[in-house]
Amino acid sequence: MKMNLPNQLTIIRILLIPFFVFFFYAKQIPYNGYIALGIYIVACLTDLADGKIARRYNLVTTFGKFMDPLADKILVITALILFTESGRLSAVALIIIVAREFIVSGFRLVASDKGVVIAAGMWGKVKTTVQMIMAIALLLHWDYPWFAVTEQVLVWASVALTLISLADYIWNNRGVLKE
Repeated sequence: MKMNLPNQLTIIRILLIPFFVFFFYAKQIPYNGYIALGIYIVACLTDLADGKIARRYNLVTTFGKFMDPLADKILVITALILFTESGRLSAVALIIIVAREFIVSGFRLVASDKGVVIAAGMWGKVKTTVQMIMAIALLLHWDYPWFAVTEQVLVWASVALTLISLADYIWNNRGVLKE
């Protein structure tokens, strides 16, 4: 089976995650944090590119509808776990964000059993974008008071958007749970 470009970009995003983790922890490598940041940004750009290409050239597939949001979740949750472990992110924020992802994945599983594929909604896309920007700020983690405030604003904006997108997702897909 030949995979189209958007789906290849999704797979590349998943394959970049172990390299991101490696460089996040590789303190003995000069500029490891910036290398991890670069890998993370490239992974985020593959998310932007795959969606635009898929829609522009009508290359939307069931695989893409399923794997693109899953790749986003794996990337973002990996980063959030690293940030929580390193003390840059509150465990409460991590739990809220991860719980939302499990709930949405559960909805998608139920929908899939009924032959329904649920694409990402607008609030989910905004949430993902803000989470990715938050992760970039937490990767930079500059030692300036104004930047610490910026990081926290982005963290709590991500949490708020996580809750808003969850409510929107449940409301828009409530029919999936009806027998």
